[in-house]
Amino acid sequence: MKLMLPKLFGFVSSILVLTQNLGQPLSGQEYELRKCDSEETIVQGLKSHDRALFIKTGWIRDPYIVLAPDDWFYLTGTTPNPGDPRESADPFNTGLGDQSIVGYFMQVWRSRDLIHWESLGTPFSLVDGYWAQVKPEAFATLDRSDWHLWAPELHFFRNKWHVVHTTPSPVRRGSNLAVTHSDKLQGPYSFPLGELSAGRHDPSLFVDSDGTVYLLWQNTLVVRLSEDLTTFVGEPMRIDPSGSRPGPDGEPISRIGHEGATLRKIGETYVHFGTAWSTDLGRKGSYNLYYCTSKDIFGPYSERRFAGRFLGHGTPFQDRDGKWWCTAFFNGNVPPLELSGIEDRDLRDDAQTINHQGVTIVPLDVRQLDDGDLWIRAKDPNYAQPGPDEVQQF
Repeated sequence: MKLMLPKLFGFVSSILVLTQNLGQPLSGQEYELRKCDSEETIVQGLKSHDRALFIKTGWIRDPYIVLAPDDWFYLTGTTPNPGDPRESADPFNTGLGDQSIVGYFMQVWRSRDLIHWESLGTPFSLVDGYWAQVKPEAFATLDRSDWHLWAPELHFFRNKWHVVHTTPSPVRRGSNLAVTHSDKLQGPYSFPLGELSAGRHDPSLFVDSDGTVYLLWQNTLVVRLSEDLTTFVGEPMRIDPSGSRPGPDGEPISRIGHEGATLRKIGETYVHFGTAWSTDLGRKGSYNLYYCTSKDIFGPYSERRFAGRFLGHGTPFQDRDGKWWCTAFFNGNVPPLELSGIEDRDLRDDAQTINHQGVTIVPLDVRQLDDGDLWIRAKDPNYAQPGPDEVQQF
């Protein structure tokens, strides 16, 4: 018998919190997956900019959306290989461990309106990357079932597409900076960083208003790249929030999070986003987004601030009207929780979320304060406040 969502999810989730082994894939065969919000709901929500919108189904993590100069929204993220039957048979797979369904292709979609999505296929994969093309010995002894392409990002500048992604062990060297030869998102690719792209966990690119390009990784190191993107200009520097918070072992933590670093420039202010679990323990609590600000890319940065609950490794992006949104996705050890009373629910016992399998976008309130600093916070009440499991006081 199939259970109907979302009314029974709260009860089912409570049972699974007690029984599910950490990091093990969840069976979704008993559940009906949520459908996208209706076109009317999305159109109204894009105008009102006051609530989360479920815009696309499909197994995806780390969804990345960018509005490109050609006026299309492009979407990519961590996905299975196309056609993998486990995507529908096991929709709540965490993506971790030996049973991970994460593939080695970068799937891409585009949309004019954030409602209707056109598949562009797989314009990049690990087969196209630096290590397979130039250093094939890096993959020579590894079965392709163990190739995993995580957290790809798409950046368009200098009339070319720039792709970055991470590749967890056992292929740590598989991280890439790949650049197209034209304005078309397709191979062949060049690899200006070469060996320097190795082992960069969750790499991201940032292009400053003067055209200078920076590479970020490992939550968070940042370094300026040369004009031709082939070398580092200076030594990588850490950009941490000011101050610290108590860590799980009693030692103070100064870093913003543990993965998913992203940099944006809003006005003249640099905004450093980072991802962490609310408890600062792996897969315990809610997967959240935090930020700090600075007038200089290398800092010093402000104290660590809360951007949104359940927004971990989301992409802040702007729509055509300049409104800010953040992507969100399912990341939990139990099926999505019901929304009723979520603001007051303590989730520290396990990895839990309200996001469904697919892509949700959540409106962000981005405002400049009287002192010139920025205030950034999710607007939907279900995402807007830290939960009781949050270890830092905001």
